[in-house]
Amino acid sequence: MTEQPKEKKVEYLELIYDLIFVFIIGRNNLLLHHVDNGYVTGEMFLAYVFCTLAVIQIWSFTTFYINIYGRNGVRDYVFMFINMYLLYHMADGISSDFNSASLYRFNIAWALILVNIAAQHLIELRNQKDAPWLSVQLKRRAAIIFAEAALVGVNILVFSLTGTAIAYVPIVFGIVATILSGALSSMVPVDFPHLSERVMLYVVFTFGEMIISLSSYFSDELTPSSIYFSTMAFLIVVGLFLCYGTLYNRIIDRETVTNGTGYMMIHVFMIFALNNLSVALEFMRDDGIDLLQKTVLLVGSFVLFFTFMFLTGRYAKHKCAFRGSFVVMLCAIAASFVALMFIFREMMYVNIAVSAVYVFAIFLLMLKQSSGGRKTLTGR
Repeated sequence: MTEQPKEKKVEYLELIYDLIFVFIIGRNNLLLHHVDNGYVTGEMFLAYVFCTLAVIQIWSFTTFYINIYGRNGVRDYVFMFINMYLLYHMADGISSDFNSASLYRFNIAWALILVNIAAQHLIELRNQKDAPWLSVQLKRRAAIIFAEAALVGVNILVFSLTGTAIAYVPIVFGIVATILSGALSSMVPVDFPHLSERVMLYVVFTFGEMIISLSSYFSDELTPSSIYFSTMAFLIVVGLFLCYGTLYNRIIDRETVTNGTGYMMIHVFMIFALNNLSVALEFMRDDGIDLLQKTVLLVGSFVLFFTFMFLTGRYAKHKCAFRGSFVVMLCAIAASFVALMFIFREMMYVNIAVSAVYVFAIFLLMLKQSSGGRKTLTGR
């Protein structure tokens, strides 16, 4: 087996690169704010889902490459700055009216970014002549990314001929191929401390977008109602942050030897859920959104986030593993939360309080699991 590389530090370039993704995801969230008679249309929601997954997928491809092969050199800078430039074009192509110009702009930029990332892999081959497993992985990943870029091209062609977009095809291909290649790349472990830190920082940036969204709760005239809702919303965001902080700082075993594919895929859906929660919290105070739809979005986003967060249990320290009574308690809390949210769906002031209690109940349960009953965040 190839030896695990020496731990590398997250570089400033990587942080700057991540910020462009926060911008584009924030822009993408605006798609859900275009409603028709109180409803987010199915077409608009699917566009939001596909755009979000496409952007996070680009980030994950780059993160894997930097983790295993990145040297913080000139070549890395050039390729990443090119991608940042193209990501601005993707962001500008996100449009609620789905006109041809915006769709072409988004897809052409998307395809060029994928080609750029795949080209990096092929160029790196010359540095891995004495490492056969790394060479195999480079060729495999390049083939997957080039194939996805080709499917984006097919999407452009199909749209130009029929007016129908099939963006889901390259996205689903990328997800499935990445999962399958992870099983085949088990001989090439990632630098897990670096990977987990990169993912953590992206999650933190996503929380930053959520905090920006939360500002709408503080823009109203000060009344008992506005103070109550802003306090509850703030507590929800704080509780979610504490949950993830406990997971990363106290539960995840950063010495894990892994190819990283599972950990990355779990976080793709966690980040997606956090983006949904940002929108769902804004919807809670919007009377123009259908009551049932915004309740489903909020509940579904919470359940999705915590479900995938607990799937990280396979990377937990042995003493913190999620099993037995802990899992039963999690399921019981989640079931109670879902039931209460739909029972009180017409009472937003109850719904938002139930959400805050649910988040902190999960946090306290995780804290207990991670510390053997101790009640401090920093105790070791």
